[in-house]
Amino acid sequence: MSLRLSTVILPYLRWHEGGRSAWTRAEQLGFHTGYTYDHLSWRTFRDGPWFGAIPTLTAAATATERLRLGTLVTSPNFRHPVNLAKELISLDDISGGRITLGIGAGGTGFDATALGQDPWTPRERADRFAEFVPLLDRLLTEDSVSYEGDFYSAHEARNIPGCVQRPRLPFAVAATGPRGLKLAARHGQAWVTTGDPKLFEKGTPEQSVEAIRGQIEKLTDACVALGRDVRTLDKILLTGFTPDRGRPLGSLDAFVDFASRHQELGFTEIVIHWPIPDSDFAADQKVFEQIAMEAPAQLR
Repeated sequence: MSLRLSTVILPYLRWHEGGRSAWTRAEQLGFHTGYTYDHLSWRTFRDGPWFGAIPTLTAAATATERLRLGTLVTSPNFRHPVNLAKELISLDDISGGRITLGIGAGGTGFDATALGQDPWTPRERADRFAEFVPLLDRLLTEDSVSYEGDFYSAHEARNIPGCVQRPRLPFAVAATGPRGLKLAARHGQAWVTTGDPKLFEKGTPEQSVEAIRGQIEKLTDACVALGRDVRTLDKILLTGFTPDRGRPLGSLDAFVDFASRHQELGFTEIVIHWPIPDSDFAADQKVFEQIAMEAPAQLR
């Protein structure tokens, strides 16, 4: 299978001052999917401009024709399944069925406290995620849903006419722990990883590859337990968080070498960040565009 190349465009630019042109250029370059982060703000961008993911993707849907669009990732930190389902169905309709929902359990950053709550423990995040994903699945596939859970409720929530994509838009589930991997195996059309965060500072690229290999083995076990062939699940690597950091974007050859090593692990899609000057995602725009245009042909 050919390796798909996608990009993630952070929502920090005003739409008419560079935002729109980035999305249209991503389509021109032939990227498979253009993703964006679904946060209220993010790390070093917290004190600067940052726009909402769903409105940004809606605008991108009207500015493009072929590019798939999605979140990497949405989480329960500030989302409720009932409201989110309505927005996703609308977005899937506006885009003509080009939406993928990247979804994860969330973390402890600004999103975790922006609504005034105390940050949840890892166990609490996992508990909520285990309820969030199945309920969202139902909301996107059934005309009317009533549900009463420990964390979320729905009372005759109507979602007619449903998604353009049937039975619903695809889920790309970000997970490395056993409960998350089980959700990916049961509800996901794709699985997402950023690698092993413990290796980011002091690990080596070789250690990272082995750690990811271990994650895929656990994903395989989760699929086997549910009677699913792991090969039916796309595998997405969001780059920029492994010990390689930005080096794969240093040249076409460096990226092809990086991507080939991960393609051998079974990845079907690699996502690279659209360059942002003076940030963790700084890169040469010309090299980035060369990678976009030439790397896919070398990774078939």
